[in-house]
Amino acid sequence: MSKRHNISSGAPWESIVGYCRAVRIGNHVWVSGTTATNQDGDVVGAGDAAAQTQYALEKIERALKEAGASMHDVVRTRMFVTDIDQWEAIGRVHGEFFGDVRPAATMVEVSRLIDPFHLVEIEVDAFIADGE
Repeated sequence: MSKRHNISSGAPWESIVGYCRAVRIGNHVWVSGTTATNQDGDVVGAGDAAAQTQYALEKIERALKEAGASMHDVVRTRMFVTDIDQWEAIGRVHGEFFGDVRPAATMVEVSRLIDPFHLVEIEVDAFIADGE
């Protein structure tokens, strides 16, 4: 069995809740739900779904890099949004990151996220092809 590698964001909630930013086992990487919250705990882009999507995907990109992967390795994305009417703005930013990759993607509206200022939460699954 392949070794498990946990990638931490350093957030204090990881040990309390029992999760980590990402997990790599073998060639697979799973990135936890990611929001537009900065290192100080502040929400970036309050009121702007596109800005929050951009920030969350940048955080995901860093986690993937730490796991030895890249956005090109992403095979699945899940986007949880509090206002589905913002789908196009969110989708356009998603397309800027994944237009050439085109992972399987889901976007669903949820009643709320953990912080009332969060508009978007994104998780991804990646598969690193052999030899990379």
